[in-house]
Amino acid sequence: MRIHIRNEKLQDYRRVEEVAREAFWNLYFPGCHEHFVIHKMREHEDFIKDLSFVIEVDGEVVGGIFYTHSKVVTEEQKEYPTISFGPVFISPDYHGKGLGRKLITHSIQAAKEEGYRAILTLGFPYHYEPYGFVGGKQYNISMPDQKFYKGLLVLPLYKGALEDISGCVVFSDALEVDDEEVQAFDQSFPPKEKKVQASQREFEKAASMLDE
Repeated sequence: MRIHIRNEKLQDYRRVEEVAREAFWNLYFPGCHEHFVIHKMREHEDFIKDLSFVIEVDGEVVGGIFYTHSKVVTEEQKEYPTISFGPVFISPDYHGKGLGRKLITHSIQAAKEEGYRAILTLGFPYHYEPYGFVGGKQYNISMPDQKFYKGLLVLPLYKGALEDISGCVVFSDALEVDDEEVQAFDQSFPPKEKKVQASQREFEKAASMLDE
């Protein structure tokens, strides 16, 4: 198995969207919108092209990771720039082969080399703790509602990066999409059945879990 990680190119766009759609379909809710998020994100001012990577196996793209600018805003409205990844995904055909770990590790190292302050993301803690992510509460960083959730995860990229900084995270609106836009975009892909499944309940429960 030949594995190669590189920056996404124009000719990858459709393949990446197809793989993302397969990876996220019915995972968090019936259907998915991540393939459209990626499609729209590429043109957004917050998109970080240099940190957006695909992973190939034997010359075929089987996953990707995408970064956008985010920030921590203090009570005094001072802003500290950070970055965030998501969507990140591997084709279901290649799960369990360590490809996601390679992709995330590669992107974190690239972000360090670029001199970024910290990565903030949303997800299941057990997915990201192996990379050094911890709950936002440890750095006094909350969601905009001032609450600390277990799913808000933070990774400083150099020593003292978040020292004396506290506030709430603001993610890019590049991640926000309209259901009607998603449905229209989805028409260009082969039909897939939307289903309710257990992973959706697990996600809903995890997303609302407070760090107390």
